[in-house]
Amino acid sequence: MRILVAITGASGSLYAQRLLDNLDPSQHEVHVVLSQYAPAVIAEELPGGLRLPVGVISHNLKSMNAPFASGSSAPDAMVIIPCSMGTLGRIAHGYSQDVLLRAADVALKERKKLILVPRETPLNLIHLRNFELLLLAGATILPANPSFYTRPQNVVQVVDTVVARVLDHLGVAHQLVARWKEAEE
Repeated sequence: MRILVAITGASGSLYAQRLLDNLDPSQHEVHVVLSQYAPAVIAEELPGGLRLPVGVISHNLKSMNAPFASGSSAPDAMVIIPCSMGTLGRIAHGYSQDVLLRAADVALKERKKLILVPRETPLNLIHLRNFELLLLAGATILPANPSFYTRPQNVVQVVDTVVARVLDHLGVAHQLVARWKEAEE
């Protein structure tokens, strides 16, 4: 599968790192693009910086030469993690000024998987209306809302509860967290 991981300037860089840590470039063609502000947030939140696994292909935000900028070469799936409300709003309204936004537009128009992982809270009416527009257009809105039934013991385990759901929606097998099971009687 050809997967594009886009990282915006929203807080939550660890979500992107853990997703990249769990996508095997020997099994999938993995591409990465960062928004303009993403490097500043990554520098604050990931002291060692973003670690790209060997084999992951990085693209310049301003280069429209990236293959996924065209419908004839759309990725099979695109994940924007974390997804800022600004990015989400621009995608919802078809504003494609850079390769990240254009790739999301291409994913929607070509009916490919587009998974948006917003981390914003609280939400206002504009956010909710943008969610609605994107849902109607075929995107998956998967907020960075962790679960706790697995009793995570550290921040990485909390983050992994969200990353596991992203991997589920990509159709990528993983063993990050235990599955919910029926309670014993």
